[in-house]
Parts: sequence; C-alpha cells; structure tokens
Amino acid sequence: MQEDFHYYATYCAAFIAGYSHEESLDIAYSAQFVDHCSRTLLSKIKAPLTAATTQLQLELMDARTDPAGLQDITRIWSSFHFLPKDLYAQKEKCSKRYLDKYRLLCGPNGDLVVKTVELARDKPLQSVGIAMHVLADTWAHSNFAGTPSLVINNTNYEFYELFPDGDSFSEKQITFRHKTSVPDDLENSIYTNSLYQANENSIMNLGHGRAGHLPDYSFIRYRYLPAWGEYEEIIKDNPGDYLRAFTQMIYAMKYIRGESPSFEKAVYAMDAVEPWLSRIKGIIEKRQLLACDDWKAFGEELSGKQVTDYRMDKYFDEYLSASKTEKDDTFLGRFIRGALTHKGMVIDEIQRSHNRLAGAARGKFIKRIIDEYFSKD
Repeated sequence: MQEDFHYYATYCAAFIAGYSHEESLDIAYSAQFVDHCSRTLLSKIKAPLTAATTQLQLELMDARTDPAGLQDITRIWSSFHFLPKDLYAQKEKCSKRYLDKYRLLCGPNGDLVVKTVELARDKPLQSVGIAMHVLADTWAHSNFAGTPSLVINNTNYEFYELFPDGDSFSEKQITFRHKTSVPDDLENSIYTNSLYQANENSIMNLGHGRAGHLPDYSFIRYRYLPAWGEYEEIIKDNPGDYLRAFTQMIYAMKYIRGESPSFEKAVYAMDAVEPWLSRIKGIIEKRQLLACDDWKAFGEELSGKQVTDYRMDKYFDEYLSASKTEKDDTFLGRFIRGALTHKGMVIDEIQRSHNRLAGAARGKFIKRIIDEYFSKD
C-alpha cells in the first residue's frame, strides 16, 4: 500500500472508529512512518537501528544475502509488510527448506494479525498505527512473502488486468518494464516491476517486486500465475480487498478502544461505513496512481477539520532535543518502542514454528535493547 491508504485512509478509519481528530492524525502518521523508518533515518536521528521497519532501495542493494543477511531482511519485511498468514501451513511433496518459505506467505485473517491487534491494545497510539499498517498490508500484499525467494515470489509472463464489463470482465495483457524513473502508465496497462533474476535469494525476488506496484493500487483487478502455486491462476480483486482492509481496521480500532471484548478474524465494520459506502467505494475504484487527495477530502468531511499532509520529519526535532531519559516519552520514542515490541513478537512466533528464516528467537534481545536504550538510570 501507499501513502494514500496508510496515512489518509487510516485517518478516516480511525476517526470512524471513534478516535478524535488529533488522535487519528497520530495513528495515521505512525502507520505511514512504518514505510520510512529505515536504518538510514534512525542513524540520522541517533535512534537504535534495531527498530528499522523498512529498508531503502540503496540499503537493499548493499544488503548481504548470506544466511545472516537474509534473516535480517526477513525480520523486517515479514514483520511489518508481509505478515505471514499461516506459519503452520502444510504442503505435500516439498522440502523443509521450501516449506519454511511457503509458510511466510502473507495473507489476511491469520493468527498473527490477531496477535498484532491484541498487542496494540492498551498501548500508545503509535502502536495502534503500526498495527494498522501491518493489518492493511496483509490484504494488499497477500500471496507474496517478505523474504527473497524466486520459488515463492516469482510470477509468470501471463499477467492480465481485468476491467468491469457489464456482469463480467474484459481483460488486457499487462506489459512490465524495469524503468523506475517513469510512472506506471495506467491507460496502457504498462507497469514497472523488478528485473528477473534467476538467483533464488536475489533482492529482486523480495515481496511483490515481480508484480511491481500492482498490489499497492486499490482500483486494480488482475489475474496472474504465482510461482508458489505451481503457476496456477490466481485472481486478485484489490477493490474488494481494500474495502475489507478499511472496514477491518475500523473493527480493530474499535476493539483496541475497548468497544468489544475480543478481536475476531474475518469481521468487518460494514455497518460503521454504511452512510459513506458509495463514497468509499468510489475512492477505492478510481483509476489513479495516488488517491491522497480523495481520501484527504473525505477525512476532512468526516471530522470537519484540516487533515494536515504527512511530513516525515514532523517529530525529528522533538526526539533529537530530548535527553536520553526523555526520549521514551517523545512521539518517536513511543513509535520505536512499539516497533521493537511488534518485531519481537513476530520473530518469536516464526521461531516457535521451527522456521529459522528470521533467525533465532529475538524477543529477549529486543527487550534488552529497549531496556538499555530507554533506561531511566
């Protein structure tokens, strides 16, 4: 997903869920900051590098792809962008090595998304935003894994965009190119994807790189052949998935606010959006590279207040000027603690499933980092 959903749509969902305007902005900022909190940024503000929630392209280009390097990549991308749906999934006639990668496939309504939402309850708003980013991405990034893998994440040349046509769909074959300097051409179904690399562990085979930005567009429907499915056809309906993501966020935040005793899988707050359902569907299904303006306008109509644009450095000065004993109480200090706590939970769950792709259990290590960095002594 992109800034349009992680920031502006998340603001709308938070406000509908009952948060105030100011609280909704804090949740939305935290959700979007997950896509920017790299080691490069953390180094700039002198924060613990272990709290990284993403990796810049330049960082990935320099990343090691030996076992330790791959574990580091997997810890970040599987925790925050490709949350595994079923760490105990079964697949016949495959090796343990392949099965471990297969079990990292992202998807909605898994046990880990329940743990993610539950972990955010009774936590600062920064943790709520992190959880909403992770939850939303389980819908957009479904069917891809947050670890470099050709045998899992590769796609076949047969890739078709589907267009509503009466009671059915017409289709147009997608053309992929590798020029990141030009925007995707929606009119002609020309999209940028990662360059094919036969190396199983190439960074080009991380996540949905082989499908380009298609998973990040709310309007698109497409059919394709994933490597992990033995190249059998899958149809991806992003408009339906994004609506479920939006309403599941509302339901999750209502739970976090204490309006329900538990967070259940496959429950969506459709009743909460009924007054604006047509408007929301219209934004989701509109063909455009970014829907920021439309979500922003909707958010301002909901709250009657200005939804300030996302600014990545909004809280840098507060964090940099705080003493070591004060950093824990800054906006970014609370985000860092939330990121470390969430990452530790996911890595522990992966390790508990006897899957070593994210390395050994990290919960105690990350707790030590938190305790040392935010020590009041």
